[in-house]
Amino acid sequence: MLEQIKKLKTEIAQFSVQSQEELAAFRQKFIAKKGAIAGLFANLKDMAPEEKKIAGKLLNELKNIAEERFSRLANELSTLLSSHWESEIEDLTLPPPTAALGTLHPLTLIKDKIIALLMSVGFEMAEGPEIEDDWHNFEALKFPPNHPARDMLDTFFIAKDPSVLLRTHTSSVQIRIAKEKRPPIRTMTVGRVYRHETISARAHCIFHQVEGFYINEEVSFVELKQTLLYLIRGLFGQNIKMRLRPSYFPFTVLSAEVDIDCQVCGGQGCQICKYTGWVEIMGAGMIDPDVLQNCYIDPAMYTGFALGMGIERIAMLLYHINDLRLFTENDIGFLKQFTGYA
Repeated sequence: MLEQIKKLKTEIAQFSVQSQEELAAFRQKFIAKKGAIAGLFANLKDMAPEEKKIAGKLLNELKNIAEERFSRLANELSTLLSSHWESEIEDLTLPPPTAALGTLHPLTLIKDKIIALLMSVGFEMAEGPEIEDDWHNFEALKFPPNHPARDMLDTFFIAKDPSVLLRTHTSSVQIRIAKEKRPPIRTMTVGRVYRHETISARAHCIFHQVEGFYINEEVSFVELKQTLLYLIRGLFGQNIKMRLRPSYFPFTVLSAEVDIDCQVCGGQGCQICKYTGWVEIMGAGMIDPDVLQNCYIDPAMYTGFALGMGIERIAMLLYHINDLRLFTENDIGFLKQFTGYA
């Protein structure tokens, strides 16, 4: 051990750097958690108490030497690079190089397009908190305690308090708006939602949803269908095919899953659509009368519909993206592909 410490001390003293890569190599070799000094600290547990005391003291001194040497090398490298850069400048009157223009994130592109489409038919934008209470996120939407549908929404609770959580859907905003305003209400909200999911190419713990709902006298399923068709044609083109499948959501009656014909295979069948020719993109339905009553709206006088979709899913279909993680990894090469999109 003592010979190893002596050898490392010599190496540290003789180490020199000419680039950021070499400086990083110094840190990795000597200072990092898996570096040489950390490895010697890990070996202390196998030594006798007296030897451990002596070696521990020497290792602490060695660690301080390495950190001081790292700081000195970093300062020297900074000075070296600055002088090198200044020596290369020949004409200080030249204009600076043009900065590369940034690009809009693909999720921003899709979000803006959806907002523009819904606003064009009278929907107003609304926002709500991402940290929610159980009543707005679950109970007002007919998710009572121990309801099996809660198991589908793996939830992040705050400080182990079951009444405070990160919202699992943007439907909580629907409740807040409906409580504050009187019909007619035609509102949409776009934002992040959170679910305790294992991150993979097909799932993430953070994603984005858009929610739209309309409450008024004599609102019908026909109006919902026409709104869906308008929105889908605006996103995917006039030739898109749409179908509605009966489904179940606790907060809607006459609930439906909305499918479109697969844009990758043209409806012929592929891995993306699981060889069915159809891809599910959103859920929709008529708002349950109990939900209206929870918001102090008389269900005998008013009806309404709601629709909701994941923005990531729409972006994946439109841009043929096959890995959900690309949206959050900030890969410059990936983001540059969207230059010129509007």
